[in-house]
Amino acid sequence: MSRYEREHVRVAVIGSGFSGLGAAVRLRREGVTDFVVLERGDSIGGAWRDNTYPGCACDIPSHLYSFSFAPNPEWPRTFSGQSYIKAYLEHVADTFGLRPHLRLNHEVTLMTWDGEALHWVVETSRGTLTADVVVCAGGPLSDPRTPDIPGLAEFPGKVFHSARWDHDFDLRGKRVAVIGTGASAIQIVPAIQPDVAKLALFQRTPPWVMPRTDRAITRTERRLHRALPFTAAVRRRFLWGVREAQVQAFTKRPDLLGLVESLAKANMARSVKDPALRAKLTPSYRIGCKRILLSSDYYPALARPNVEVIASGLAEVRGSTLVAADGTETEADAIVFGTGFHVTDMPITERVVGADGNTLADAWKDGMESLRGATAAGFPNWMTIIGPNTGLGNSSMILMIESQLNYLADYLRKLDGLGGRTGGVALGARASAVRAWNHRVQERMKRTVWSTGGCTSWYQDENGRNSTIWPGTTTEFRRATRQVDLSEYDVIRAAGGHTSRAGSEKETVR
Repeated sequence: MSRYEREHVRVAVIGSGFSGLGAAVRLRREGVTDFVVLERGDSIGGAWRDNTYPGCACDIPSHLYSFSFAPNPEWPRTFSGQSYIKAYLEHVADTFGLRPHLRLNHEVTLMTWDGEALHWVVETSRGTLTADVVVCAGGPLSDPRTPDIPGLAEFPGKVFHSARWDHDFDLRGKRVAVIGTGASAIQIVPAIQPDVAKLALFQRTPPWVMPRTDRAITRTERRLHRALPFTAAVRRRFLWGVREAQVQAFTKRPDLLGLVESLAKANMARSVKDPALRAKLTPSYRIGCKRILLSSDYYPALARPNVEVIASGLAEVRGSTLVAADGTETEADAIVFGTGFHVTDMPITERVVGADGNTLADAWKDGMESLRGATAAGFPNWMTIIGPNTGLGNSSMILMIESQLNYLADYLRKLDGLGGRTGGVALGARASAVRAWNHRVQERMKRTVWSTGGCTSWYQDENGRNSTIWPGTTTEFRRATRQVDLSEYDVIRAAGGHTSRAGSEKETVR
């Protein structure tokens, strides 16, 4: 089939988690129905489909970790578990008529910008299509990161990552090693501790942990939210306001976080009576520098007699023996990696080829940079949801996603206004605009707890640059992404089947 016979769509959305489904809903609301959602899995849900480990739940309150345009009065708990969030996303897909747009089991293998036709050629495991605009909504928590440990390949037991949990393997009565102490591990450890014979937790850096004030949402509350929807909106706004007020301490006054550290230490002392174990579990960096974790049963689980905390990372595997960097050895029947994801080096960037023939991975080899977390220089009509420096350290990512959906909607409106409804027009982020935006972001980053708190985290890339977190409030980000400023873009038009490149052939809007 020639390229002229391929299926063509106005927009191709990559991924069907919160970002992808949110983009699909927004497209329909904007009157765009000529789009597809390409999903590599056999169902929707993104991270909430992939992460099914024991104890998996969200650490943001349910009424805030959901779309403002799709409130759910039926949340069963203040912090809902994975299955309820996955069900919520399925409900969104049904409610907003997204099923006809979904292409499940369509893994994107390559995306190439066609500078003559001014569209993207999107190759998938099920065939090729073209799209005027690509919205990359795969998210940073898509591809698990497993460290390269000497001898791991020869380990005779079971090995898997928390995001690829093997439910066919029975952990009961086994000696289990959990590698890592991040958000997944602190949920997994208390969930499996009562069942395993021995649990060895390899901890390179202890996290700060605060109590998780989870409770069942009563039938009365749910009935009230059903009958009077504004009450759920008020609840959401209250949850948002509390977190918005906390941002100043993270971004401008990290010294104010000392009181929070005292509360976290008191929380630990209540559950961990052994001073030696407390010493292992006490962080040496400012709270908030790494994500503050929420759990009320993590510390009690670590204090149980069948748990050993090894205050060092896993360095080597010798048969069934696991050797820590400090020389500690322990035997294990299974290894569970809770070691996070490829966040600052997302594999999908290697499969995106821009206007100059370079990949997005090439463009970002010195660090991820985009304009307002959305568009990248050299990649016209390309947009990311949850792009560089859009992450949050203390609030709901749904707030940031909805802000970026506002930007996406205005981006398409601007294209249409330039005559792009039928193709033939592209918007390319100017390199100078991308640099200016990221300079402002990084200047603001210098005074935040993520830069001054004395830690290294997955927020930072291999150069130590924080290309993940937004150093401000969600209100500020929403204001910055309310509309597209055309002075930050070049308008590229096709002339006689060829892309206008320079001089009078390129329309520059200032």
